[in-house]
Amino acid sequence: MSEFYQDGIITNFHNLTRRNPEELEYELQVFSGQNSMGLILPSLFSELEGPALTHIIDELSQVNYLTEIVIGLDRADREQFEYARSFFSRLPQRHRILWNDGPRLTALSEELAAKSLAPEEPGKGRNVWFCIGYALASRRSACIALHDCDIVTYSREMLARLLYPVANPHFHYDFCKGYYARVANRKLNGRVGRLLVFPLLKSLQKVYGNSDYLDYMRSFRYPLSGEFAMRTHVLNNLRIPSDWGLEIGVLSEIHRGTATSRICQVDIADNYDHKHQPMSEDNPDSGLQRMAMDITKALYRKLAIQGVAITTDAFRVLRATYYRTALDMIDAFEHDAKMNGLAFDRHGEELAVELFSDVITASGQAYSESPGDKPFVPSWNRVQSAFPDILERLYQAVEADNDAA
Repeated sequence: MSEFYQDGIITNFHNLTRRNPEELEYELQVFSGQNSMGLILPSLFSELEGPALTHIIDELSQVNYLTEIVIGLDRADREQFEYARSFFSRLPQRHRILWNDGPRLTALSEELAAKSLAPEEPGKGRNVWFCIGYALASRRSACIALHDCDIVTYSREMLARLLYPVANPHFHYDFCKGYYARVANRKLNGRVGRLLVFPLLKSLQKVYGNSDYLDYMRSFRYPLSGEFAMRTHVLNNLRIPSDWGLEIGVLSEIHRGTATSRICQVDIADNYDHKHQPMSEDNPDSGLQRMAMDITKALYRKLAIQGVAITTDAFRVLRATYYRTALDMIDAFEHDAKMNGLAFDRHGEELAVELFSDVITASGQAYSESPGDKPFVPSWNRVQSAFPDILERLYQAVEADNDAA
């Protein structure tokens, strides 16, 4: 049974009673009369060929409260797009596929890029950004959820629990973040969250002092989760990071524009497993090393925006503080694992901490050399100010792709 901790900056929704998911879905169906609900699924074509997404679609096919599902499809040629149309056709809800590599969306993206108003490189951030644009253009959903397409342990209860706090018309929440235990195959997972983000946030407080932002970030049980939901009006001014800092960047943006009393997190699963990234020790441009780099730079940028002096000397102090803090946390994770009968690779954990220590220094150097980098894609409000008809044109492009014979 879940704990009932509530003494924090944001509200926590727990799974205290293992309530019947069908009861939640019935209430959501009632809520949908007042707050219509949609879902964004950012996907690679390769995920259509794996078992995870097939199961996710089977589960979603049983959900009766969704008004619309928006699917972002990356790395697909025309034949693969046609396959995707067939793959998703069993969804009973209205659904549209954004063929991000197709000629219509490519032309639209190039037009926006000419004005520096589009993501500079492909990836999840770009995928999500265009999906948000379509959801705004569609105007069919008052609440939008997003989750990844590689969740091996998916159940539709995850979606119901994720949407409930923002869809309930008697609640006042604008944003909800999902959290869960990263445990699978009798071992602890989630290395970037456990061994980088948690000790780094604690270390940033030690080095730079307490701040509302760091207190806020430390309130999230799993800040790197790819599952969140929000009221659609929040999307207009949301700037989406275009790199692996997406989840941290979204939380930072929500902090910037939303009162903490309107932010919550919810326990959506006892166990969660998805596709694992390699550490990529020898390649800083891929795997967990690239992810750690982007996440760390995202945190530096946010602190700098708040007036914190980010200096090269401070990075050396931060690295030393992080290293000691992370090793202490490894002790706690090891003891927790052993008490729960889980395997624990102490050597592998410490190797990860050593790699992340190097990343803290490297990302600090990279930030110092290019503090003016713009990792955020402009909000759709800004894009509309330059192209007043952009949402209508995006909508028509997606409709044309999905209606083509």
